[in-house]
Amino acid sequence: MSIRDERYEKGMDILRQIRGEQGIDQVQRFQNIHPAFEEMMMSFGYGEIWSRTELDHKQRALITLSSLVTQGIPEALRFHVHTAIHVGVTPKEILELVLHCAAYAGFPKSVAAFPVILEVFEEIGVDVEW
Repeated sequence: MSIRDERYEKGMDILRQIRGEQGIDQVQRFQNIHPAFEEMMMSFGYGEIWSRTELDHKQRALITLSSLVTQGIPEALRFHVHTAIHVGVTPKEILELVLHCAAYAGFPKSVAAFPVILEVFEEIGVDVEW
């Protein structure tokens, strides 16, 4: 097995851990669009980055959510809210993260993130009480 194949398989294992089979299905849909892109996401994004041990999966999920909120990328945010919940981030932690981002990235980006996050919470049956 080549190093490239090993990184890809490692990426598949990591994605399966942090998101389950649903995550695998969503990422692999890119095979039909652009196979090299899907391979790069799996090998680098998950096989190289998410597999590092200096941060745990919960920490990486929080960092990823912060980045996506501050960039204003709703579709990726949706995917990674599911991931965050899967690795143990609580709904209250996610909402607090969005509030925190408002101070550094601006209220419009946080305001835009809330409907996406609340929609995911509704999909998975999460009620948040303050």
